[in-house]
Amino acid sequence: MSRRARAILATACGAHFVHDGFSDILYILLPVWATEFGLSFAQVGLLKTLYTGGMASFQVPAGILAERRGEARLLAAGTAVTALGFLAAGLTGGFLALLVCLAVGGLGSGCQHPLSSSLVSRAYETGRRRTALGTYNFSGDLGKVAVPAAVALALPWLGWRRAVEVYAVIGLLAAAAILALLGRLGAGRAEAPAPASAGAPRAAGWGIRDPRAYRALSAIHVIDNSTRTGFLTFLPFLLIAKGATVPSVGLALMLVFIGGAIGKFACGALADRVGVIRTVVITEAATGVGILLLLTLPLGACLLALPPLGIALNGTSSVLYGTVADLVSSDRRARSYAIFYTLGIGASALSPFAYGLLSDWGGVRLTLTVVGLVVFLTLPFTLPLRQPSSVAAAHSS
Repeated sequence: MSRRARAILATACGAHFVHDGFSDILYILLPVWATEFGLSFAQVGLLKTLYTGGMASFQVPAGILAERRGEARLLAAGTAVTALGFLAAGLTGGFLALLVCLAVGGLGSGCQHPLSSSLVSRAYETGRRRTALGTYNFSGDLGKVAVPAAVALALPWLGWRRAVEVYAVIGLLAAAAILALLGRLGAGRAEAPAPASAGAPRAAGWGIRDPRAYRALSAIHVIDNSTRTGFLTFLPFLLIAKGATVPSVGLALMLVFIGGAIGKFACGALADRVGVIRTVVITEAATGVGILLLLTLPLGACLLALPPLGIALNGTSSVLYGTVADLVSSDRRARSYAIFYTLGIGASALSPFAYGLLSDWGGVRLTLTVVGLVVFLTLPFTLPLRQPSSVAAAHSS
């Protein structure tokens, strides 16, 4: 059973790596598209918004469908649709076509988070679930580090179209592998609901056992995601204004994501030592201060500051993801994860366009100043987590 659980975790990690790679190569491609197609900042933000909006809109339907159809086929199909969307993007010749391709790709990627999280949670139902979910989240950060860096390095030789097409083919191969591996493991199949017993009734509705804590976590998640996406969308433009080239922007993003990968592990350990509330306060305060400091630094100093900023930038999410499973019922976990991811990814979808409009009006520096200040709005939402049931839940596994 342990070997099977590790194999399911490895498959989910592979899916996360591929999908986060697709999502985060956009940060490399957006400045390239802005130059090639003469886009405004609002149009740049809209491209990211359409992709992330597609992801957000299919989270809940994917979670509910998985309860009836199983995760395996849906996850493989979503991966294939995302790859096909990017493959088509490499053939496009204008802004509107790119919008359509990214919207389709985002819809396919909407399957990944709730279904993979559900697969891992079920595989480690009686084991080290928080550790397994932390490993799953870390695999996404590996995709964020490796894929944008590889695409940035390939751009001068292949051009953006061929680089995107090559990765899209990798995505199609990954879809086939996911289907084959989960089928061989007998994982992600539709299951008949287990009969309720007097001691373990099936959960009703969304299966949220602690609504107050769940709402507080979701609010922090919304602010954290929207500010992180806004920062990463417009960070390349700030660095280019400081003299960075496209390959050096790729390096800068790699440094942020390396820090983020470290943050996923470090902040999970920090939460175990000092508690969820203190960890969130530390990571969010450090993120806000780090973004504001970045505006004042020259390019070389910015590159040095990006890894520690990445630790704080991604650190909060590892604490939140590891706590959600403790606040919901196991037989409603797919849809509970889906609504949590929908709220966060929906905020991520809206923020690039909103911050793009602000950038067109006042410039990128003003936008990132606002982003850095908005991060501090997460701090009051840690107060509801102080209730005894929330604190106990956050440390129960």
